[in-house]
Amino acid sequence: MKIGDKLLKELSKRYEPERTIDRKFGKYDLTFRTDPDGNPIVLFIGNRDRNGKISGSRFARVIVRDASGKVIKDHWDAKGPA
Repeated sequence: MKIGDKLLKELSKRYEPERTIDRKFGKYDLTFRTDPDGNPIVLFIGNRDRNGKISGSRFARVIVRDASGKVIKDHWDAKGPA
């Protein structure tokens, strides 16, 4: 599964820092965790079961910053099934 442009736009927003956020996106269920700056860094996407666990894919965000804090790299890596 690839992350599409619409989902990337949703994941580029800032959210409440250091939280786990559950959302619905189209036909998929999302759960993502944010870093201290409020950027989503871990994403689980798929279908949520009745216990709240997602069966689908897991992604991790890579954000590389220089010494001044400017973002050099920002991309999502697929980490396999969730």
